[in-house]
Amino acid sequence: MDNSTPHPAVAHQGNKLEDCPVSVFSMVMGTAGVAIAWQKAHKVLGAPIEIGTSVLSLATLLFAFLTVLYLLKWMRYPKAAAAERHHPIRINFLPTTSIGVLLLAVGWKPISPDVAQVLWMIGAPLHLLLTLLAMSSWIWHSHYDIKHANPAWFIPVVGNVIVPIAGAELVPAEILWFFFSVGIVFWPVLLATILYRLIFHPAMPDRLTPTLFILLAPPAVGCLAWSSLTGGVDAFSRILYYCALFLLLLLMVNLGRFLRTPFHLPAWAYSFPLAAVTIATLKMAEALDLAALRLLGTVLLATVSLVVALLAVLTLNAAARGKLCVPE
Repeated sequence: MDNSTPHPAVAHQGNKLEDCPVSVFSMVMGTAGVAIAWQKAHKVLGAPIEIGTSVLSLATLLFAFLTVLYLLKWMRYPKAAAAERHHPIRINFLPTTSIGVLLLAVGWKPISPDVAQVLWMIGAPLHLLLTLLAMSSWIWHSHYDIKHANPAWFIPVVGNVIVPIAGAELVPAEILWFFFSVGIVFWPVLLATILYRLIFHPAMPDRLTPTLFILLAPPAVGCLAWSSLTGGVDAFSRILYYCALFLLLLLMVNLGRFLRTPFHLPAWAYSFPLAAVTIATLKMAEALDLAALRLLGTVLLATVSLVVALLAVLTLNAAARGKLCVPE
């Protein structure tokens, strides 16, 4: 036997980077979302501002680390990295990169508007490009099937709704309305598609079950974006918020199914949607001055903080055991 041939286990160990999916950036989304939630809690609940600032710094460092990691993947395994844009599911996670930048812009805006503006100028055009890439793939496809449809399909389109939140008071309003319009119009189209797939076709694979929480994000983020664009809470804000609240109740009724799902990297899909509902709840509590919403916001803030902390522990544990970035 040729001693220069590596043992399969050794070869696999050396190819961990090749198997690292772009969906790792969902960790940035969840961490930044929690940071923004704590920033909002400082204004509404009087929570210590240091918590939000510390978590935001952690999210920024995490984004920098993952960016370097993914650039290394492009340099060492360009075929594996390029293949993700042709993958019927992973292509929808490519915009987690641009959304991560936009969420960091939201978090840094009250601290340093100049930094936030730079981040917005990077994140917004990048997200538009990735949206066009994903939607073009949907239209001119030869490999999609209804079984590929899942809530991750919301990521490219509805991520546009985050752009107005990050860019409010930093860039011209008409640009923000453009992005908001894209997300809010295509959201119900995708929602109908996803519900059709869930109702009339076999269940999604277990590892994608957590992506059902992504259903929360469009109405919750839409509520925040609409309020940013119009300057207050009105009837449409209420419709979007209470839609998100209903979806949260629906998911909670089925909580047992999620608790029985083994941990995989897509479990980070729990994090940002929960953070978005938390921020929207605190926004509504502030605008409407309702004690019930303040209490709900407090409970949700504690919940999403615990969820993200648990996901971080499980992620580190999986990485230590060599089971985080593995072939599908």
